[in-house]
Amino acid sequence: MTSSRTEEINVLRLTLHRRLVGYLTGFRNGRNVLNFADDYRADAARPTFSLITHPSFPHADKLMGEPWVRRQRLHPTLSNLLPEGALRELIAQGLKVYIDNEFHILSHLGRDLPGALVAEPMEPDEVPGSILAAHGNAKAVKFENIVRENKFSLAGVQMKFSMKARDGRYNLSKGDVLGDWIIKTPSTRHKDVPVNEYTAMTLASLIGVDIPEMKLVELDKLDDLPQINLPDENWAFAIKRFDREREQRIHMEDFAQVLVKYPYEKYDAANYEQIGRILYQFSGDALTDTQQFARRLLVNILLANGDAHLKNWSLLYPDQTTPRLSPAYDIVTTNVYIEGEKRYALNLGGSKEWYGASYANFEYWAKKSGIPWRAIKPHIDDAMESARSLWPEALKNLPMNEAHKQKLSEHWRKLHRDFQIKCD
Repeated sequence: MTSSRTEEINVLRLTLHRRLVGYLTGFRNGRNVLNFADDYRADAARPTFSLITHPSFPHADKLMGEPWVRRQRLHPTLSNLLPEGALRELIAQGLKVYIDNEFHILSHLGRDLPGALVAEPMEPDEVPGSILAAHGNAKAVKFENIVRENKFSLAGVQMKFSMKARDGRYNLSKGDVLGDWIIKTPSTRHKDVPVNEYTAMTLASLIGVDIPEMKLVELDKLDDLPQINLPDENWAFAIKRFDREREQRIHMEDFAQVLVKYPYEKYDAANYEQIGRILYQFSGDALTDTQQFARRLLVNILLANGDAHLKNWSLLYPDQTTPRLSPAYDIVTTNVYIEGEKRYALNLGGSKEWYGASYANFEYWAKKSGIPWRAIKPHIDDAMESARSLWPEALKNLPMNEAHKQKLSEHWRKLHRDFQIKCD
């Protein structure tokens, strides 16, 4: 027997570079459904929503021809656009919704998401009849609790905010103003994280890692922050958003989205060989991007960064369709905060152990990724030569606290002889 009860739905219009991608429907029971627009699906030159929907990706047409249905959490391609941890709790509390009610969190944050996707709440009379018909006896209703001020969304477990720089100050983006900097406030749990990240990113850049513009910003230069606890420290870490350029959006996605994994799977659902293989098969400049990827893998060993999980690697779509490896971000010396830490976030060459890693691991990684080792080894050689010649002196003049500098220097001495760095 079929129920005749009318279901009330909210609908979000999803657009990418002003092109309609589709409609995301939210039901009262937490079910959500993404239907792609026919015109978008049929256009082989469409801007890329996700690599899995790119015309050259296996089975993309079939994947887009079916509704994407989930309950509470959104499909991973959308779920990974939302913040994690304390920032999500803060937003959910303000909206008075369950922390996993991702549809309504997306409806709040949809105008300033990572990348170029825009999710806009629709008025009931704007919803196409085809969407209502697709859901049977459904009735579109107005959204509730949509707050239009102080919207921000950057994924991650730290408190971080998308802010607009103006006259030397930083403000939470409001209305249709796009944030152009990511600001990370100091941690109440770990000491001196902003200066740690600034130091690690600077060292990475010295040996050829592509990083965005970054700086340390005094806390009193940050305006309109929500009520959060801050430690007695002076600095926040600021990094320029590479998905924004002169008020324009550039689309991007992290590798949890690419591999269709939820944020809670970011440490154990893949390995670095899978990322390397995807880059080599689909990047618009496969060799350059895999060489840069290998250089960053080495940097994570050298800088004792155990947090380079799936969400800390991203694809950027500068021409709206073709993927490229994004600039690096979230490089932090994590072993100064985690006692006894000595492992990667993901497997590299069949192992997660920093102190056993050698050239052999990178050769194995290249082979498994389908990348010629002869194209990778010179970049590992170059990075090591630069690190050994530049880092010991550079570290002395960088703002990382002295105890952390000492621990990093000790880490360099414990590495496999292939990657050891000698300090005075």
